[in-house]
Amino acid sequence: MDLIVVWGTPASPGAKRPTTAIPIVANAVGDPVRAGLAASFARPGGNVTGSTVLGSDVVAKRLQLLKELIPQVRRVAFLWNPDNESNAAQVDELRMVLPRFDISLISVEARSVSELDGALTHMMRERPEAFQMTNDPSHRTRVGRIIAFMDENKLPAMYQTKDAAAAGGLISYGPDLPEMFMRGADYVHRILQGAKPADLPIEQPSTFELIVNLKTANALGLTVPLTLLARANEVIE
Repeated sequence: MDLIVVWGTPASPGAKRPTTAIPIVANAVGDPVRAGLAASFARPGGNVTGSTVLGSDVVAKRLQLLKELIPQVRRVAFLWNPDNESNAAQVDELRMVLPRFDISLISVEARSVSELDGALTHMMRERPEAFQMTNDPSHRTRVGRIIAFMDENKLPAMYQTKDAAAAGGLISYGPDLPEMFMRGADYVHRILQGAKPADLPIEQPSTFELIVNLKTANALGLTVPLTLLARANEVIE
């Protein structure tokens, strides 16, 4: 093969492990440096380049939006996969910024789909006041179940992708994934024309989307501030 394209952090090391020669474009990964995919964002230095879903202060921004929506929130549960290095990077950043918002963290760990239901049930015993999650592929495959669980337990939730809000999630804030994959296609073209992955910087997202689901907010008894609605890219009614 001439080139490998992968999506997300978990799949990328598996593609990289067998080869240091075949170019790899890794789309929408978390932290490629921490995951051992690249030497740095600016100069990957190996056979892997691509894009990251992590932008400057995006973890803090999600907390800020959640606090704006629910000013009284103090205990936030965060679902993540400890086997995913990019998830671990988000948790580290989250712990750093939590004191700024006077919020304490409830860590919810699930390494696979089979652990998810048990992790969510155990989470509720910790009395969370809101919920966040990463975009780990093993969790994304069950996002419908996660949204249903939040509805059943009347727990406000912040997601990272637009499709989660469209499926009934309360609010989402994250990069424009279709745009990122279009940029990935450009990298594929450039590499097949002779560019080296080592010389192509890991791209950070340039566009972030804020989606608010008013139908879900009303079901939860929440009044969304007009200032938040005015900044939303899309309001689902």
